[in-house]
Amino acid sequence: MKLDLPDIEGTDVSDEDWRKTPASVKRFIAAVVVDFQKQVENLKGEVEALKGQVAELEEKLHTNSGNSSKPPSSDPPWVNPKKRKKGKKKRKRGGQPGHEGKTRALVPPEQVDETIKCSPTECEHCGCKDIENNDGDFLRHQTFDLPEIKPIVTEYQQYRYWCPDCEQWHTAMLPLEAGNGMLGPGLEALVGLLSAKYHMSKRGIVEFLEDAFGMEVSLGAVSNAEARVSEVIEEPVEELKTYVQEQPVVGADETGWKVAGRRAWMWVATTATVCVFLVRESRGADVAKELLGKLFDGILISDRWKGYDWIDKGRRQFCWAHLIRDFVKISERKGRPGPIGDRLLEQTEKMFALWHRVRDGTLSHAEFQIKMVRIRNKVEGLLEAGRKCGHKKTEGTCREILDAKECLWLFVDVEGVEPTNNASERAIRPGVLWRKNCFGTQSVRGNLFVERMMTVTMTCRLQGRSVLQYLTAAIKAHTMCQPKPSLLPEIMDVQTPQLALAS
Repeated sequence: MKLDLPDIEGTDVSDEDWRKTPASVKRFIAAVVVDFQKQVENLKGEVEALKGQVAELEEKLHTNSGNSSKPPSSDPPWVNPKKRKKGKKKRKRGGQPGHEGKTRALVPPEQVDETIKCSPTECEHCGCKDIENNDGDFLRHQTFDLPEIKPIVTEYQQYRYWCPDCEQWHTAMLPLEAGNGMLGPGLEALVGLLSAKYHMSKRGIVEFLEDAFGMEVSLGAVSNAEARVSEVIEEPVEELKTYVQEQPVVGADETGWKVAGRRAWMWVATTATVCVFLVRESRGADVAKELLGKLFDGILISDRWKGYDWIDKGRRQFCWAHLIRDFVKISERKGRPGPIGDRLLEQTEKMFALWHRVRDGTLSHAEFQIKMVRIRNKVEGLLEAGRKCGHKKTEGTCREILDAKECLWLFVDVEGVEPTNNASERAIRPGVLWRKNCFGTQSVRGNLFVERMMTVTMTCRLQGRSVLQYLTAAIKAHTMCQPKPSLLPEIMDVQTPQLALAS
């Protein structure tokens, strides 16, 4: 039964009137009041829950590459995650003041194929013919062009002969340098390079070979060439895997991949001169152990992914570029988390200003350690405040970071360790572009080609070597049954960090 209570606002109900009220009416009124109180409490709970949902949805709406692990390509056009400070002037495009420009160096005269002297017979401005040429004073201008490229076609004629002992006709065998397919070492290396480094599709490679060289090559020939290149570089890549697992400092990262439409991951381990890649359908610790070695005893620079938690905290450095995203996310929240996030970002900015001086050689590592004591204490104090701020997500993030706070400062305690994992992220970026172009791989053979070619191309880039020259030399050696050229660094110029951590 719905009760329509009268409007008693402004009325004066005395104690005498209340005593005269029948007990049944009093019980009814008390029950109605209790029911209303319950409804109010329920509505308050619903409002608080809806406020939490709205805040969570707003946070998701403002998630971008600057405050999460989302890639920059997913940012909408109006989002500029780098613009955090209000009033900060936007830099103009192009070279900045003080930037040292670069110009192309001229090729030495002995390497010039043709020299044309531009010596005028009259003044090009007024037409005067009485001019004097100074052969020793001239400007040098060089142009580069390509000659007409034609493939070298070699025909091997295998003669048949009769053997009286065997009493059979035989065919002469091909020499080792002939190989098995129609593509020679140079073209096979080029096919692998176009596919792996320049991310061209098989059909695109077929069209390129026809346009550039006038060659008609089938899609199957391109696929077979990729498989052969992958087989050739197997041993050098395995050497690099062993090498990386023995290094004192290694960076690691992983990104999404696709294998036959299924979710997979591309992993990378980097040093100063070597990169090693794996493609696996797992992002777990088992793959991290395969990449780094189960007995890995070096220092790992990585993000906070739990797949690396099997490594001792005293030998792990968290990437501060990833931590900055967490701090930005905290600073964008309302209430107590916002100021905490802002102050964490301020301390991080001061830290990197000092680190850049260490990197430039204007601040010694010992002085850096002294100056970092105050920043270190402030950051840990702010994280403690965040752990008790009353915001569930902020508390969880700060708690996770503090539980592994040893991983924040290894770059301060150990000379030779970087504070960020930027080298690994730069190394794996071409893999991201490859995935976007080809949508992943379809088989184990494709996975092997991707991880081996990524290893070779990125390692050659770090070592300043030509990928095409290396692949051609490796294929020739493989064809002649000779040892393949190694990709191991010839000169080890890596400073070994000392694990005598500062107290």
